[in-house]
Amino acid sequence: MPALDPTALTRLTDEIRRDIDRGDYDGVNIIVARHGDIAVHETIGYAERATDAALRPDSVFRILSMSKAFTNTLAYRALGEGKLALSTRVVDIIPEFFGTDVFRSVRKDRINLHHLLTHRSGMPATPNPGLGPERFGVLADVIDALCSVDVVNEPGTNLNYAPSINHALMGEMVRRAYGYEHFRDLARDLVFEPLGMTRTAFGMPDAWRADAVPLKAYVPDNGWLSPADIENLNDTITEAAEIPWVGAVSTAEDIFAFAEMFRRKGEVNGQHLVAPVVVDHATTLQTGDMPNDLYAGIAASRGWETPPGNFGLGFSLSGTGPHASFFGPFTSPRTFGNYGAGSSLFWVDPELDMTFVFLSAGCMDEGDNVARFQKLSTMAAAAAL
Repeated sequence: MPALDPTALTRLTDEIRRDIDRGDYDGVNIIVARHGDIAVHETIGYAERATDAALRPDSVFRILSMSKAFTNTLAYRALGEGKLALSTRVVDIIPEFFGTDVFRSVRKDRINLHHLLTHRSGMPATPNPGLGPERFGVLADVIDALCSVDVVNEPGTNLNYAPSINHALMGEMVRRAYGYEHFRDLARDLVFEPLGMTRTAFGMPDAWRADAVPLKAYVPDNGWLSPADIENLNDTITEAAEIPWVGAVSTAEDIFAFAEMFRRKGEVNGQHLVAPVVVDHATTLQTGDMPNDLYAGIAASRGWETPPGNFGLGFSLSGTGPHASFFGPFTSPRTFGNYGAGSSLFWVDPELDMTFVFLSAGCMDEGDNVARFQKLSTMAAAAAL
């Protein structure tokens, strides 16, 4: 039996039920484990409350920005295998990114992989990568559009979470570095299949649509993301779509397998999918005390203390301090993980040797989402004995 307090774990799942009964979100698949041993694996609530659709343990979720974790992992593999370096510039791999107008290309030749992984590229922090959502799924079209998008800040000088552009560029960089025709096939071959993630893909396979949890947004029209920004992805994430920043689908069990690989410092089935030194670097603070402009704005709107950005290479980190955060103040400072807008989260606490996976139906306002996960992450950590 894992070293987790069963009373505290019951308190956690009861609190989730109260959240759902209040209408905060529709349902959740949750896994909590310590030392790799699962103590909680529950399905609570609905896939969609409005239609009374049942949530199942094997339900497939559109995981939104948690998709970035898979793109990051392809970059980690490329780094360890010598195909890319942190200093590799975008224009070294995607020369057309520089554009054709030298007056609009200022600073574009300075953006490198390290900038992309740490959200310090200076590119606009927008969910729109330069073209309409009906074309998000064609990576070649996205890259073509980004060739004419300007840099707005000096690369490396500020941290502003990038919903789309950084990972569109990173996805194309790793695709070209490995010589694949399709990004989705690269992710399948280098990440999903080696980990046994049989219900995970970039793009929603037609055969899985009946098992898919619909994206339903419980957010204000004037929020950071509108309901349409989120719900349009139900149609945008097709079987053929290749969207490295927001286009993956998965299950709680598959996300747990992915998180566990990183808890084991990149190891799966006796082999290292990601080199331990790369995992160590990815889970080490890279951004100093820089605030994350996006979440600093959310904190200011709530009257919260401004949080540090706390990014490793792609991973969000817990850090220290009482500020509102996804991982809460009681996980260890190097707790790392990724999240999807208003919905889902996973984290690994290397000191507690603990893994937390939470895939939810119903997307919350992002400030409410931070508050929810601060509460639930604290309750999960409090179960450790």
